Amino acid sequence: MAEIIENDSGAKKGGGRRSPRKMGAHIDMTPMVDLMCLLITFFMLTTAFSKPKVMDITMPERDTKDAPQNKVDAKRTYSILLTEDRVYWYYHADVPDGAPESTIPTVDKWHKTDFSKDGLRKVLLAKNKLIIEEILTLKDKVKKGELVMSDDSLNSKIRAIKKKYSVAKKTNTFLIKADENAIYKNLVSVIDEMAIANISGYAIVDLSKEEKEMLKTAPK
Repeated sequence: MAEIIENDSGAKKGGGRRSPRKMGAHIDMTPMVDLMCLLITFFMLTTAFSKPKVMDITMPERDTKDAPQNKVDAKRTYSILLTEDRVYWYYHADVPDGAPESTIPTVDKWHKTDFSKDGLRKVLLAKNKLIIEEILTLKDKVKKGELVMSDDSLNSKIRAIKKKYSVAKKTNTFLIKADENAIYKNLVSVIDEMAIANISGYAIVDLSKEEKEMLKTAPK
C-alpha cells in the first residue's frame, strides 16, 4: 500500500511566509513479491509445456566407398522441381528404354502444377492412394467408436501402415529439388504437402546438370 509522509520543513520561520508542506510518497512493495512468484510459476509451467515445432526433413547421405547410396526404382520415383515461383514434377519411368542411367525425361514429359488443392496435393494423394485409403479407414473407425485408441496409439498405427507398404515396395519415392532461384516458402510448402498426403518416402536432393538446363526451357 502507498503511504504519504508529511514533511514539516516548510514551517514558518522568523515571521516570514509559510512555504507549502512537502509530501513524500512511500510505496509498500511487499504485495509485488507475491505477484512476482505467481508470474515466475506461470512462465515455468508454460515453458515446460510448450514444445518446439520442428519439421522433419529427409536428407540423402553422401555417397562413399564404404556406404554407397541406395538406388531407387525409377518406376516408383518422382521428381519435384522448384524454380522462382514455379513447380514441376515428372515421372522417372518416362525415360526411354535403353537410355543411360542418368537420363531424365524430356521437358515435354514434365508437368507444371501449383500449390492449390487441385495442384500438387492432388498429385501426391493420387500417387499415395493405397496408404491414404487405409489411413482414412482407420481414422473413420476411431471417429465412429468402432476402435478405441489414444492419439499416440493412432499415430503409431499410422506409422506401422506406412512401414508395411514401404517394406512391400508399394510406396513411391519423391525427390524434391530446388535451384538457386527457388522461393524458400515454396520448399516449405512442398514438405507440408508431403505431410498432408502422409508421404514419408521423400528427400531433398540437388538438381542435376541436365535438370538445370531443362529448367531454362521449361514452359512458364
